[in-house]
Amino acid sequence: MTYPQVLLQNRKPDRIATLEEYQQSGGYQALKDVLHKHPYKDVQEILIEAVLLGRGGAAFPAGMKLRTVAEDAPFPRYMVCNADEMEPGTFKDRVLIHADPHMIIEGMIIDGYGALAEKGIIFIRPEYESAARILEREINIAKEAGFLGKNILGSEFSMDIVVHRSGGRYICGEVTAQLNALMGKRPNPQQPPPYPTEKGLWGMPTVLQNVETLANIPHIIRNGVEWYKNLAKTETGAGTKLFCVSGRVNKPGCFELPMGVRLSEIIEVHAGGMPPGSEYKACLPGGASTRYLPEEFYDIEMDFDPMREAGHRLGTGAIMVFDQKTCLVGATLNLTEFFARESCGWCTPCREGLPYIRDLLLRLEEGEGREEFIPMLEQMSKHLWSSYCAFAPGATSPVESLITYFEDEIREHVSQKKCPFK
Repeated sequence: MTYPQVLLQNRKPDRIATLEEYQQSGGYQALKDVLHKHPYKDVQEILIEAVLLGRGGAAFPAGMKLRTVAEDAPFPRYMVCNADEMEPGTFKDRVLIHADPHMIIEGMIIDGYGALAEKGIIFIRPEYESAARILEREINIAKEAGFLGKNILGSEFSMDIVVHRSGGRYICGEVTAQLNALMGKRPNPQQPPPYPTEKGLWGMPTVLQNVETLANIPHIIRNGVEWYKNLAKTETGAGTKLFCVSGRVNKPGCFELPMGVRLSEIIEVHAGGMPPGSEYKACLPGGASTRYLPEEFYDIEMDFDPMREAGHRLGTGAIMVFDQKTCLVGATLNLTEFFARESCGWCTPCREGLPYIRDLLLRLEEGEGREEFIPMLEQMSKHLWSSYCAFAPGATSPVESLITYFEDEIREHVSQKKCPFK
């Protein structure tokens, strides 16, 4: 079963798409159209009408974010592309950059025009050095071609883009922490108001969008709102989605599929099914900070609204598949160790609560668990929702869903005084 490829249409097995190849597929036509045919506010309205939701995990409407920049807001205004892809299991942004970097660059320029932001910054994780070099090279090529710099394509709009390498902490992916990191401050999150679109980098209006979100923008402008909505399988959805599939599947990888495609189809068809002897037990549907999806949700539509109605989140669309041989207590311990290490340490619930949960899970896994650990895990998970930002509630999502759906597995660790899967 094949679907139209939009974001990955120029993907090649061994190299990136060149500027010429991107232009042959319609690249930079959308930029020409908006700069010469549309006032900047049209970009906001088109993205709102297209129901383009942020693909970085939060699903905030991209057009609404632009609209929150006040018309009389001061200059300079900043456009930040969040390529700090450190969510475990997520690698879609890296795939996009290595496939078609000019799609992201064009999306940034159009989004920047939608806020009249003349300064663009790509914030990228340090492990993505090859992607950072690709972006730096292609930004220079775009500038030489007249798509960046002063008076782009003869218009009154000017914009430049630079690449900034992160210091390498997961918390830097949080919007306000990322802005602090860019300003050379400790990357602690800040509680709005003011919001970044009012006072962001150096006190100036700043719009921050995810790589995949930006890559959608040129296609929406060029092909229209109805075309974009019709790409989805669900009525509430719009566009396509990049799904990163890993774990117990025969064909792990990054797949561009219609928004609303069923989880079962992603695993069985596009990811090649599960290995012989493996049976589906659960998955994390949107990265490490989402809840386990047990077998009862195996056929769920992978779209923001259906997932929300089922009490889950689509997140980044990074699907980690576990089979019946996998210890989910051990898997949750592994995730919790990551989050405990990556906490910025700013607030008490997160700083103290995550190591506490990690210790309880470790003792369960090593056969030292007790029955009362289960309500203790529940209570501590609730405390983490009192933290300063969304980091801790995301970190506790696997823990909460482990108790909800797999409490029997926890009890087996207690009764057998060991991990039953070892």
